[in-house]
Amino acid sequence: MPKDFKCLYCDRYFSSRQAYAQHVNRTHYDINDTSLDDKDFNRINRFEEMQTGWEESLPSITNENEEYEDQNMPPASHEYEDVLENTDVVSNFSKNYDINQTSQSNFDQSDRFEESNMEDYYSFEQVSPDRFEESNIEDYDNFEQVSPDRFEESNIEDYDNFEQVSSEREENVMEFPNEAYADLMELFIKHNLNNKTGNAIIKFFDKHSNLSTSPLPKNIEAGRKLMDIMNVQKLPYSKHCILNYKNKEYFVYYRPIKSCIENLLSNPDIIKNFIYKYQFLQSDGETLYSEQYSGNWWKNAEASIRPEAHILSIILYSDATTTDSLGKSSLHPIYISLGNIRTWRRNKEDAKQLLGYLPILSANNEGQTSRFKRLARETFHNSLKFLLDPLFDEDGIDFKINNKNIWFFPRISTVIGDWPEACTFSLTFKSANSNYPCHFCQTHRNDLTSIRKDCIIIRNKENMQEYYNNGSAESIGLEQVYNYFWTIPNIDIYAATVPDRMHHLDLGLFRYQIEYTKELLGKSLEDKMNRRIAIIPRHPGLKIFAKGVQSIARLTASEFRDLMKVMVFVVDNLLNKDLSEVYVRWNRMYLMSRFERFTESDLENFQIAINEWADLFITLFWDCSSGMKMPKLHSWIYHIVDAIRDFGAINGYTTETYESLHKTYVKIPYRLSNKKDVEMQIMKNIRRRAMILRNQVKETKTPRALTYTAKLFIINFSNITELCNQQKNNPNINETMRKGFKEFQNCLYEYLSELKKSFTEGSLIKIFGSVTLKNGAILRATNKFHGRPWFSNIAVAMNNEELSKYQSDKGICYAQTLLITEVNVPNESPFHLVLVQWYDYRFDQNSDLYDCPLLKLVEWYNFIEIEAIEDIVHMVPRFDETNEYFVNKYLF
Repeated sequence: MPKDFKCLYCDRYFSSRQAYAQHVNRTHYDINDTSLDDKDFNRINRFEEMQTGWEESLPSITNENEEYEDQNMPPASHEYEDVLENTDVVSNFSKNYDINQTSQSNFDQSDRFEESNMEDYYSFEQVSPDRFEESNIEDYDNFEQVSPDRFEESNIEDYDNFEQVSSEREENVMEFPNEAYADLMELFIKHNLNNKTGNAIIKFFDKHSNLSTSPLPKNIEAGRKLMDIMNVQKLPYSKHCILNYKNKEYFVYYRPIKSCIENLLSNPDIIKNFIYKYQFLQSDGETLYSEQYSGNWWKNAEASIRPEAHILSIILYSDATTTDSLGKSSLHPIYISLGNIRTWRRNKEDAKQLLGYLPILSANNEGQTSRFKRLARETFHNSLKFLLDPLFDEDGIDFKINNKNIWFFPRISTVIGDWPEACTFSLTFKSANSNYPCHFCQTHRNDLTSIRKDCIIIRNKENMQEYYNNGSAESIGLEQVYNYFWTIPNIDIYAATVPDRMHHLDLGLFRYQIEYTKELLGKSLEDKMNRRIAIIPRHPGLKIFAKGVQSIARLTASEFRDLMKVMVFVVDNLLNKDLSEVYVRWNRMYLMSRFERFTESDLENFQIAINEWADLFITLFWDCSSGMKMPKLHSWIYHIVDAIRDFGAINGYTTETYESLHKTYVKIPYRLSNKKDVEMQIMKNIRRRAMILRNQVKETKTPRALTYTAKLFIINFSNITELCNQQKNNPNINETMRKGFKEFQNCLYEYLSELKKSFTEGSLIKIFGSVTLKNGAILRATNKFHGRPWFSNIAVAMNNEELSKYQSDKGICYAQTLLITEVNVPNESPFHLVLVQWYDYRFDQNSDLYDCPLLKLVEWYNFIEIEAIEDIVHMVPRFDETNEYFVNKYLF
């Protein structure tokens, strides 16, 4: 199980070392003082967040050491050889049973799914017909729309007491027969093993154990059936027929929404980061927007309920996704989360719940008629009505938190999804070519990028319902279908379908910018651009495109984000200054979009950054686009700042952390099914997984500073001259390392003489390939890392005495690592050192280019203490120039 990285200074944890390092640098910069040593780090108190007085009376969890697992599931393995590499559960067998084992190794599942770019998926053969032109409409018969009135009363009353699908539910099985049985099923479920592999494990155990009666099931199928009849609260699932059309029934496969919410509220780690009340925040006298509870929507919703009650903010996310690599079949999952959970915690997978799978209508031979499209929209909203109606009781709902009943009024705050999904919720036309393509406002397509802000007419429930009642909805780009969300309190569905940064920017506007750039450059310069991309230096967390950008259509959102970080350097002097400038402006805007908090001044500056980029983008690429009639461009320019004021910072409603749910709840379970009655098999699989994972504690670790790895040399002081002479002329090592050995001896003597230290008999010198810094980042100086040399570039904080001597970047100077060294002198603490070659500014004045320092390497070498290193930095050589380097300031 991969471990998250636990912050040393606060309760947050991160899925990658790079994210952890950025958090420490950004949030705990003052704590990260260069004067701290290892003992100081151990004495630092954990950050505890103070709650207001009224919150102290609310239930809370005091066990701060309890963490829960971010349930990223590896894909299934289909080979027995892959299975016999395990640590977790097989080791438990050996603790409780005498097993004669000849070998023991680790289970390792390394398959990975490729993320599909689902933005343009949604062809209505599977989901929706709205991308098709209307054809001659023929009357359609032979279908029965299941009226929502049929379940408004009777079904809702019995919602929590519905009959489970499993006919074996009558048995009251509460737990596994024994610990070994439970461990086996945990191994099987957690690692997505198939029946053949699971049965092989059982056979192996039975063969090599000394037990007369096996504690394990006869086969894996028997274990699965036992789990299916176990009576575990909060994990029910069922199905409901929502439509009978042409002799085919369409079902909503679902979990009761109250059960989903109860699951979230039963997680102690979530409750530690749970907010109950609106908070008006200020910074330097300005209104501050950060979490959702600081936005105007929460303020207005809370004002509409009883003061002693609390808002329960419901966040919906849905997106149709393919189940296989060929895209021949698909499912339409819908998930929920709670806006009461702080953003960083809500972005973990266990803070989201699968609500169910929505039906996907099949047109078959009927074709995409207007009436069929309307039927599909009605079915979608009737399905939502069935799933969500149990929440909206006039008197609110009591939910138990820490054994206390808390009075909530559930309200839907935001709906997250790509553009077609947002149009499905708002019932606006999906086509970008429709006359009114924006689901936020009533702007004509010809005015999308030229209209004045004060001339925009916003869509809302009142004016859209008036068009619907008059039968003229289509004249304003609205489907003539009744919108379920018009009946729900405290939601404006047109504002709630917030702009999603991943689909608007990463997979949308930035993708267009890359495509238009290639078109401007032409074939010859495009090839040069790809060659530059291929030789960008490596950096932790940054993907290197070894063959350039071959196919834009196949890039994932993560890969587009990696391109953002380097494209400004790639296009430098490639065509003209405007091409470089449009990427500079893009990065300014994009980095601001990732702010965790915005003051009103920040929002003004953000709007200015958006406008400056958009103006140049439109001017530069006008001929590449048909008049820039792009709804995403329009909504980003005109509507994103309003969304921040209503719902808080953009990080709280982006699909970046939701897309991975498709692997957990669609793709992996689909692979494990027999492809028949898929939804029900997947629901069972997910229920079993929840049973296994619900009581597991999240494994975390905090990176420990000065942890050395990859020992290269260990020598006595008397042999230092011999080693340096051998290695500085060694043709088998990298030139950078040879340079280090050439300077090593003199620089080490100079360093020790400044400290008035000297080598004595028994002094040892160790040279390593890598070491962990105080912020968790890994510093490397190795001749070969995965087949290529890697010598990290670093930022070093200069003391006040040195600042006057050098030109610095706000007190920071830069250097390249040559050798990582630990010097052990008898009766002294070890010296943790790194030999570096320094960079200096390329010019004496105006040394920044594209908002990044422009440097050159100079012949100046010395040892510095590892504790003085602030962070790893990314240096990008300036193409077609000699000894010029950019400090990449666009890493996020």
